[in-house]
Amino acid sequence: MTRSDLVEELAARFTQLPYRDTELAVKTILDAMSDALVRGNRIEIRGFGSFSVNQRPPRIGRNPRSGASVAIPAKRVPHFKPGKALREAVAERTAELNAADVAAPAAP
Repeated sequence: MTRSDLVEELAARFTQLPYRDTELAVKTILDAMSDALVRGNRIEIRGFGSFSVNQRPPRIGRNPRSGASVAIPAKRVPHFKPGKALREAVAERTAELNAADVAAPAAP
């Protein structure tokens, strides 16, 4: 799902909101989350998951083409850990889809 898909989904669910307001709300939320992660804050949305920033140490990598050693600097990367409710919902829905695939074999 892309940002525009999310905006369209929310606009369809909340018909009392104009499309532009929905678009602004999604942009504002995502910008606030990005800003919080840049500042090093942790974001926790109960039932969905948590976003944090992990520090990766510097390391030596290899150029796959030439085999030469390459120094890779330390960096901060965003990390998402799904919440229990999200993990369970995905597992349940996946099991339902797999059961439906087994029950209805593909036509030749």
